[in-house]
Amino acid sequence: MAAERPATDRSQPSRPLPPPARIGLTILLVAACFLIVQPFLPLIAWGIIIAVASYPSYLTLRRILGGRGGLAAALYTLLFLSLLIVPVILLGHSIVQGVATLTERLKSGTAIIPPPPPSIQNWPLIGSPLNRIWSLASTNITAAVEQLSPQIKAALPGILSASAGLGFTVLQLFLAILVSGALLANGEGAEEVAVSLTNRIFGEKGPEFHKLIGSTIRSVTLGILGVALIQSVCAAVGFLMVDLPGAGLWAITFLVAAVLQVGGLVLVPAVIYAFAFASTTKAVVFMVWCLFVGLMDNVLKPLLLGRGAAVPMLVIFLGAIGGFVAVGIIGLFVGAIVLSVGYKLFIAWLEGPPEAAAGSLQAGS
Repeated sequence: MAAERPATDRSQPSRPLPPPARIGLTILLVAACFLIVQPFLPLIAWGIIIAVASYPSYLTLRRILGGRGGLAAALYTLLFLSLLIVPVILLGHSIVQGVATLTERLKSGTAIIPPPPPSIQNWPLIGSPLNRIWSLASTNITAAVEQLSPQIKAALPGILSASAGLGFTVLQLFLAILVSGALLANGEGAEEVAVSLTNRIFGEKGPEFHKLIGSTIRSVTLGILGVALIQSVCAAVGFLMVDLPGAGLWAITFLVAAVLQVGGLVLVPAVIYAFAFASTTKAVVFMVWCLFVGLMDNVLKPLLLGRGAAVPMLVIFLGAIGGFVAVGIIGLFVGAIVLSVGYKLFIAWLEGPPEAAAGSLQAGS
C-alpha cells in the first residue's frame, strides 16, 4: 500500500512571490489602470484645473452662504456653464445668420459679396491686390474661388479639423465643469488627497509644492486665460460698434488667438473692414480701440500672471506657452506646473541641504 501523502495545512500562509514578480505584477496593474482611465484623463484634468482655480472664490461664497458647500458648488457650476454656453449660442447665432444671408442673396440673385469701396484702390501696399481679388469675388464668385482654389484646398482640412475639435472641446469642457462642481462640493476631502499625494512625492517639502501647484494654476488662469477673456470681451464690443458681420465668430476667433498670444493678427482684417465700410470717424475710433485691446495684455499680464506664485513670472509664462505648443490648450497648465516644479527642484539642488553645505565648508577649511 502506497504511503499516504500528508494533508496540506491551508491555515499556514503561502510563500510570498519573489520581489521581481511583485514588481512586474505592479507594473502590469498600473499599466492596465492607465489604459482604462486614459480616455477620461483630459476630462479629469480639466475638472481639477477648474476646481483648483476657483477654490478660493468658492470658499468665500461658501462662507457667505453660511457654510452650505453643496449650494455654493451648484452656483459655481451654473456660473461656469453659463460662461461656456453663452459664447456657444452667440457663435451658433452668427453662423445661422450668415447662412441665412447667403441663402437670401442666392435666391434674389444679388451679389454674394458686395463690391469694394473705391478708396481701397488707394491703400498702400495691399490696396491694389485686395481691390483686384475683391472685385473679382463680387462680380464672379466662381472665378475667384477657382483662382484661390489651391489656398482653399490647403486650408480646408485644417478648417474641418478645427471645427470638429472645437465641438469636442465644448463637450469636454461641459463635462469638466460638472466634474469640477463635484470636486468643489467635496473640496476638503479632495484637498486632503492632494496634500497626501504631494507629501508622498516630495516628502517634507510636500506642503510647499502643494501650494506652488495651486498658485501656478491660478496664475495661468488669471494671467493668460483671464486676460484673453477680458481682451475678447473688449474686442467684441468693438466688433459690434462697427457692425462687423459674424461678430460672435470673430470674438471666439480672437479669444483663441489671444490665448496663443497672437490676438492682434485677428484685429487687422476687422480694421480693414471698418475703413472699407464704416465712416472715417468710426473707423479711426475702432482702430484706436483695437490698439488699446491689443496692448492691454502688456499691462494686465504682469499684474496677474505671477500673482501669488513662488516662481518668477517668466518661468510660468514660458511653461504655459511651451506646454500649449507641445500638447495643446491643457498644456498651458501642465507646462507651467511642470516647469515651475522643475525650477523649484533645480533651485533646491543648487542650494543643497544645509548639512552638506556645512560639511563641504569644514572639509575645505
